[in-house]
Amino acid sequence: MSVLALGVLGQGLVDPETPVLHADDQGLQRGRAAFETLRVYGGRPFGLEEHLDRIAGSAERIGLPPVSRAELEELARLVVEAGGEPDCVLRFYWTGGREDGEQATALAMVSPLPIGYEELRAKGTHLIALQLGIAASLRAASPWLLGGVKSTSYAVNMAAEAEAKRRGADDAVFLSSEGYVLEGPVTNIWWRRGATLFTPSLELGILAGVTRSQVLRSADELGYEVEEGWFDLGALAAGDEAFTSSSVRELMPVVSLDGRPLGQGRPGPAAAALQDALRAAAVPGAAGARR
Repeated sequence: MSVLALGVLGQGLVDPETPVLHADDQGLQRGRAAFETLRVYGGRPFGLEEHLDRIAGSAERIGLPPVSRAELEELARLVVEAGGEPDCVLRFYWTGGREDGEQATALAMVSPLPIGYEELRAKGTHLIALQLGIAASLRAASPWLLGGVKSTSYAVNMAAEAEAKRRGADDAVFLSSEGYVLEGPVTNIWWRRGATLFTPSLELGILAGVTRSQVLRSADELGYEVEEGWFDLGALAAGDEAFTSSSVRELMPVVSLDGRPLGQGRPGPAAAALQDALRAAAVPGAAGARR
């Protein structure tokens, strides 16, 4: 990942090649840090307020110093302008700071959009299901498991993505020990049967995706019913179509699950309509314009 511009709390813009973390930073030593990733469209970070709400909530759950929204907003403005690319990826990191201090470390940086997502969206993705080995009821009721928190302790998520690639798939979806569908390593999961969209409930301890919230709004506008609940893998496999949602990847159709075609085995109409609605919300006047 190349960094186009980097901002540091208390320093403003710094050279992206400049070291900015101390060796005893809690984010590095213990993974005690929150982060957010969002997409910038035409120089405008989409869902910025919601992402700031979420990083503040994650920091509180982890026990980090309170997030300074105003300072993060200013860092975002600086790095987006300095990055020089109107369509890019913006990331925030908020750590506990040094072991012997009380001052948080905060970073904002922009990087280019990953390549290949449009081609992947056109052909659809292949998923595998991976067991997390934790009961959904325990995960939802145990705050120390940090369900729904976006922390930098992401090794399991990255290992799951690597396992999916090893098995010849594009991505994974997590299951609880009882077999309930949860979420992907970096995505929320959806499927459609008829005119109804299904997605796991936040009560399962999954991440409240900002793009997930936008899909819920758009689904209502497009006339889809939505059911949020506790669903097993069979419910997902029986869908007429499925897709994932995330800030950078946007909506990605799913065409197979564990090596078997899902629905018609090709991208479906709900994913396409909701992707167009997402772009219209992110880039006013861009409805129907796929990029």
